[in-house]
Amino acid sequence: MVRSVVPQILRRMRPPLLVLITAYAVAVVGLTLMPGQDDQGTPWRMDFFHAFYVITYTAPTIGFGEIPYEFSGAQRLWVTISIYITVLAWLYAVGTIISLIQDPAFRSAVKRSRLRRAVQQMSEPFYLICGYGDTGALLARALTERRRRVVVVDHAQESIESLDLKDLGVDVPGFRMNAEIPANLTIAGLDHRWCAGVVAVMDDDHANLKVAVTCKLQSPSTTMIARAGSSETAANMTSFGTDAVVDAYTGFADRLILAIRSPNMHRIQDWLTGIPATELPDRPKPPEGTWIICGFGRLGRAVYHALRRHGVRAVIVDAAPDHNDCPPDVIRGKGTEAHTLRRASIDTAAGLLAATADDADNLSIVITARQLNGGLYIAARENDLSNKPLFREADIELTVEPSYILASRILSRLNAPLLEDFLAHARTRDAQWHAALAERIQAIAGGTVPETWTLRISTARCPAVIEALEQGMEVTLAGLTHHPRDRHRPLDCIALMLLRENESVLLPSADTALASGDRILFCGTNAALGAMRTPLRHINNLRYMLTGESRGDGLVWRYLARRARE
Repeated sequence: MVRSVVPQILRRMRPPLLVLITAYAVAVVGLTLMPGQDDQGTPWRMDFFHAFYVITYTAPTIGFGEIPYEFSGAQRLWVTISIYITVLAWLYAVGTIISLIQDPAFRSAVKRSRLRRAVQQMSEPFYLICGYGDTGALLARALTERRRRVVVVDHAQESIESLDLKDLGVDVPGFRMNAEIPANLTIAGLDHRWCAGVVAVMDDDHANLKVAVTCKLQSPSTTMIARAGSSETAANMTSFGTDAVVDAYTGFADRLILAIRSPNMHRIQDWLTGIPATELPDRPKPPEGTWIICGFGRLGRAVYHALRRHGVRAVIVDAAPDHNDCPPDVIRGKGTEAHTLRRASIDTAAGLLAATADDADNLSIVITARQLNGGLYIAARENDLSNKPLFREADIELTVEPSYILASRILSRLNAPLLEDFLAHARTRDAQWHAALAERIQAIAGGTVPETWTLRISTARCPAVIEALEQGMEVTLAGLTHHPRDRHRPLDCIALMLLRENESVLLPSADTALASGDRILFCGTNAALGAMRTPLRHINNLRYMLTGESRGDGLVWRYLARRARE
């Protein structure tokens, strides 16, 4: 704050301070020159101390009397003049102070200094989110609901103002500045020892790329997750070690193919990568027949190529085929007109994707398509989350929410780094395995998207488990996945994968023995996550979970046990 605000105050206050000092100096010197008399009638002039004292209480029009002796006419005249001089100087100074306080640049500097001080004082892990659009807002809320600290950087004033108006439960510093400037990221906490990760989810690919480069150069050990809108940007980010690159459109295309080919695996992935505590989705299976894609932007292009790779026929409808580099058999039109959809053979189509960048056009396409083919499976892109009620009323089978897809994928990587590996291994299993796991997840979820978390068996994370292993006890998964007050009642959680060195075990059994360094991926309710923390940190509770033996271990209990043995 000293470097940014105080110099600005001194620079703006220099003229009024000089005027004020000059006014006081003239008033004091003039008063010492005015002739007067003491109480004996002897000629007397006031010294500098008494003159300064009189002007000090007279200038702000307080008034205190004529001291040390009654003033002469000359002294009273000069004091009167001094009052007007100093009052005008004070009005000038106070007016400058008020204008300084109202100056947007000064207020911004004060706020930035306060926010920077708040970041410097953080003493727990936090995530730096660059970009506070729909995706950034979803991420910030999801993280703060789990008591994770967040710092936001965005160049738009309205975005930071909306952040200030939201009640996120914890204080979230929001910086209004350009995240592409490395110095700004440093101010926001990139070099802070508690910075756990940086997430770049701005709408500009170049800005996200610049943030990713800055993060990997200035803080290579910090987890960096960036949004990419094109395959070229994604490849560029991956080339210099960005930990994760997410693309909503490619991700949706892959999920659509997964839903067509393996619906239960799609349900598993949809549930495990969703935003926790939201409604558990159970979407209908997309058909394998011909699809009509209205709009050949990034989403339409990604879905078209994914369908073609897996042998599914797709027909493109686009209003500007020459500009969007559409395939030769494209049908020109928006898709909002009935005759355009008829030319695309909507009567025989199995599914339709409204993928334009305008929500009004997408809703119009949906309504028109339903009138022409009531049995059509419809997916539609929702560009703005504020239009969610309209898409809900349209009763669309599959809504494409790029912001939600990005936020859920990023959140799953932050909460459970092993989740991507688990999903890759799970895809290799058969349909029966997928169906059984989907039923287990649905049974424990309670109608909401479950939490996913990764547990590492280490002294810092699981001190009680390490202590038990050092004492020669066998610690099994059952000791962690049952209720700490009733060892026979399982928690609402599932151990999805155990990673030991380079060996992965999917759905390990409850009697699996754990070892130091193991990493375990869980999914379950938030209550199960909270209950699991008890045996991880308290050896007596863990002993009860493993053996059924319950005993105190404090000073008093040890003393009583020793007396009982004696």
